[in-house]
Amino acid sequence: MKVVGPALLASALLLAGCASSSSSSNVSESHWYNPLSYHWSALNPLHWFGSSLTVSEQGVAGLNSSTPMTEAAIDSALDGDYQLRQGMRTQNGQVEEFWQALDDGKVKLQISGQSSVARIAVTDDRAKSADGSKIGDPFSAKFSKAFNNCKMLSGPEARDVVCRAPGSQHISYVYSGEWHGPAGLMPSDETLKTWKISQLVWEK
Repeated sequence: MKVVGPALLASALLLAGCASSSSSSNVSESHWYNPLSYHWSALNPLHWFGSSLTVSEQGVAGLNSSTPMTEAAIDSALDGDYQLRQGMRTQNGQVEEFWQALDDGKVKLQISGQSSVARIAVTDDRAKSADGSKIGDPFSAKFSKAFNNCKMLSGPEARDVVCRAPGSQHISYVYSGEWHGPAGLMPSDETLKTWKISQLVWEK
């Protein structure tokens, strides 16, 4: 048993390493990235099964407005459960840096801000907001109408609708769905009924 135990652990770590290296080729759509930066903590077998995230008024997991926009601080706030990747994009003519948290090569959180975290967009389907909302919930579960609750997004997500969570100052839900009208025009409430949450968003 003294020989088998270490051998099994070595094999597990080797397999995890292969999975991590293969995921590095996954590059997201319109963003451009700095060299990838992954964490050995993601190979820890204790992290393989993941954990659920809670999006609350205070932030997401350990991330909040006091978290510095540094690799070490973000990794610590997420307990090393994700691989981190830094990137940049243009926003309103300005270059904006952000961090992405990945699991199995898929983006689960996008974290942006200047010196500290200002916005977190969560696409991890294990995540829930403080009121129990999660990815895939229909618009009709929270809202009966868009007026005074929602607005159209701009930029790459111009066909999506963002709605402030009822009674919240920091949490919003991004809804996505079928819409054949012109870009920038809010779909009817009847159309929105079947749209579903695609992102849980926290903003300071």
